[in-house]
Amino acid sequence: VQLVESGGGLVQAGGSLRLSCAASGSIFSINAMGWYRQAPGKQRELVATITSGGTTNYADSVKGRFTISRNNANNTVYLQMNSLKPEDTAVYYCNAAIAPITMWPPRPRDYWGQGTQVTVSS
Repeated sequence: VQLVESGGGLVQAGGSLRLSCAASGSIFSINAMGWYRQAPGKQRELVATITSGGTTNYADSVKGRFTISRNNANNTVYLQMNSLKPEDTAVYYCNAAIAPITMWPPRPRDYWGQGTQVTVSS
């Protein structure tokens, strides 16, 4: 099982980016998926999560600017980031609770992507 992120980059303040994260491998089921970020010198923090049923949760700092969504058919989670600010600069990590098919009964465990850099210039 692996998570592969894409969509990071450099953008000016006020701009937008869309991150994608695709889960692949021997997957039985995926529960919650989410995005976290880590800025230099800071701890990793939650950005947004979404359950398999579509219930979302956001950090206060991104509410109204970021939107998380997922496509269960292709095991992908997205993060649409609008009105970006310099303080959004960080490495963004995808996270998912995945039950691999190699275990029986299937038990979900946390998987992480490799991270994608988002840099917002002022």
